Formats: sequence, structure tokens, C-alpha cells
Amino acid sequence: MHTLAQLQSGELHQNKITRLQIAEGLTTFPMEIIDLAESLEVLDLSNNKLSSLPEQFEQLQNLKILFLSFNCFTEIPSIIAKCPKLEMIGFKANQIVTVAENCFPVDTRWLILTDNKIKQLPQSVGLLHRLKKFALAGNELTSLPETMSNCLSLELFRVSANKLTEIPQWLFDMPKLAWLAFSGNPATETRLSNTKLSNAKLSEANFSQTTMAQLQLGDQLGQGASGVIYQALWQQPSEKELTQAVAVKVFRGAVTSDGYPKDELHCCLQAGFHPNLIRVLSHIAETDKLALVMELIPAHFYNLGLPPSLETCTRDTFAEGMDVSLTQVVKVMTSMAGALVHLHQHQVSHGDIYAHNTMIDRDANMLFGDFGAATDLSCLSAEQAKAMEGIEVRAIGNMLDDLLMHLRELNSASNSEEPDVSILGQLSDLVNDCLQTNVSMRPRFIVIEQKLAAIQIQL
Repeated sequence: MHTLAQLQSGELHQNKITRLQIAEGLTTFPMEIIDLAESLEVLDLSNNKLSSLPEQFEQLQNLKILFLSFNCFTEIPSIIAKCPKLEMIGFKANQIVTVAENCFPVDTRWLILTDNKIKQLPQSVGLLHRLKKFALAGNELTSLPETMSNCLSLELFRVSANKLTEIPQWLFDMPKLAWLAFSGNPATETRLSNTKLSNAKLSEANFSQTTMAQLQLGDQLGQGASGVIYQALWQQPSEKELTQAVAVKVFRGAVTSDGYPKDELHCCLQAGFHPNLIRVLSHIAETDKLALVMELIPAHFYNLGLPPSLETCTRDTFAEGMDVSLTQVVKVMTSMAGALVHLHQHQVSHGDIYAHNTMIDRDANMLFGDFGAATDLSCLSAEQAKAMEGIEVRAIGNMLDDLLMHLRELNSASNSEEPDVSILGQLSDLVNDCLQTNVSMRPRFIVIEQKLAAIQIQL
């Protein structure tokens, strides 16, 4: 973090900095930033009170990343389209209503417009040929422009918590889309059959409802976009003397980068029980509080991966000391495929299939969670639900591909022998099957699970 005083003194210009971050309640754009044009690549002016950018902004010809989240913009400043290297743009949580034609650089790769008041996207969004990640949750969109079907590089798309009256068919055919979330729209609230609705309600009915008064919250275990997770003691409703150590996820009330907390809770309950899903024990649905009571994950479990970086955009990263064997990779991925078979049988798409949402122990026992981007598929036709499975199959293909790449890097760094070439060949073939651009040609999760189980026996 830098200060306005440092900027105005010329200190940052002398040092030819490439990254600048200032959050001091700015109401006007500091013109001294233009003096950094020769070196500046990353500009973060989030958490200020800015509402416009000057015409001179186009002089930032080397700018690659721009974050202006949590400000007061009501429209996307079209001047940013004149920054030729700009590819990552964030305007989360402003007051944006208008998105004009051609206001984004054509090489935009990562676009975050979450939590605004956008009613319509321009047709020119279809020109963003490199767009990989597009976050639009928490706006007022009633439709998506048909031209978006030209964004053939799109891999991650969040359009939950909007006002879409239908989910366009072309979205299910996008060749590289792997992470899709669209819950919390009118289109998802219309059930196509009473049978589907009854099955969903029956799944939810399997879980008891408790109250916050029965929970004694302890240490914070972690937090994500949708809420904070605490360790807690849960007093059983039927036996006052009996308490159980649990984890409690207390949801934030506002819309998140993935959608509404109530949709996450709903999908968690609808998913039901599976040995590789973090087990839900109960839920809280009070007027001012939503929460999930879950099993407490044993302390020896740890995250398999880390979230994507600014460079990898949509793909997982791994800690430098993260050691994993081929046998562990196959065991984890077999468990993951089984969990996803279960989810889609229960008409739930996860939307966020990643190593960083996966916890394992040293024996590669796996637990999978974080349903923030989940979608209830009971609103879709059978054909669309199958396409959603195909989209998620690409995600599991990416995850396996990332793990195999990490495995190769580990072997290269340690000069270890290459793992079994035959096994690697089979896994590479499976990755290729999962990643093929024709969604309908990808294998089903049940087939993937069977193939991985067969490889596991060979190992």
C-alpha cells in the first residue's frame, strides 16, 4: 500500500514503480499517476470515492491491471479502452448502471463487474476474444447479448443474482466454459416439473433446523466470499447435556461474487450426504441469520491447491512445498468424480471445481466443499442439465491437468524418475476427452469415475 503523499512527492516516480495501490478516500483521480506512465503496470485505487477518470488516463500505455472496486462510478469510463495492454479490470461494488459500447479494451481477459446495477450489456462485449473470466453476479440483467456467444475463450462466468428470465442455449455450448453459476435468477426459480421440486424439497427435509442460541461460537477457522466459518459447540436439541464440536458457516447477508447466500445453503442441503463432501449436520434459517452446521474437518486435512493467481486467471496454483504423488492424484480425482456423480444425480452443479476447494490428508482421503457457486439444476430441461454436467466435466479435466503439470514440475525439480508412462498416458487421454470443445462429446462423470478407478487398480 502506498500513500498519496509518497505519490505527490515524486518518490514513486523516481523509483519507477510498476504497481501502485492507494486507498485514502480519494474523490478525484491524482494526476501525478500519469507521471508513472512509463513504468506503471498495475493500478489499484479500490476503496476510495472516485466517480470518473481523466482524459489523460489513456497515457498509461503500459497498464495491464486496473482495480477500481468499492468506488462511486455510475458508468464504465470509456477512456480505459484506449489503454492497449489493459487486460484485467475490476469495478466490483460501485453503482454502475451504464456499460457503453466499446468501453473495454478488445484484449480484456479478466472482467469483474459484480454487485452493481447493470441492466444491459453492450453488443460489443462479443468482441472480447480473449475474455476468460467474467463476473457479473449481483446486477439487474434481464438478458445476455447474443454476441457473447463469440467470446470463445470464456472459461469462468458468474451471472447469479440477476434478473434473467431465461438461460440462453448458446451458453451451454461455449467450447471452453468450465465454471458457470446462474442461480438466483427468475429463470432458475421456475421449476419445470413437480417431481423435480418434490425431490429437492425431500433432500432438504433430511436436515434438521437449529438456532443460533444452541451454538457457542469459538475461534474463526476461515472465511470466503459468502461467509465466515467458526469452530463451535452445538447443544443437541433433544439432549441438553450433549454437545458436539462442529464447524459453523455464518453467511453474510449481501450478494457475493458467486451469488446469494440463500442459494448456497439450498444447494448444500439439496446435495445430501456423500463420504467425500463436507458433511452438513443442520442449518439455521432465522430472520437475520443464515448458517450451516457442518462436521468439523480433522486438523490433519489441508488444502490441495491455492486459488488462481493474476497470471493464471482461471487455473489453480500450488504451494511451493506441496508434495503429491501420482497415486495420490489418482485417488483424489477418483473420489472427486464420485462426488460429482452424486451431485448431478441430486440436480446440483458445483460451479467451482478446483483443487483449492479440495481438502486431503496424507493418505489422499478427500473432502470437497464450498458451494458458493452452486446451481440447482431442477429448473433446466434434461438436455440442459446434461450440458451443465459437460461444462463441469471440463472443470475436472482442468483440475487433473493442473495436478499432472504440478507433478511433472515436482519430478523435474527433484530429478526423480518419471512415473509410470502408461498411467500418465491414460490420464492425459482422459484430460483430452474432458477438455474437448464439443460439450456433448465429453464423457459423463460416471465414466470418468470408472476410468480413474481402473487406473487406481493398476497403481
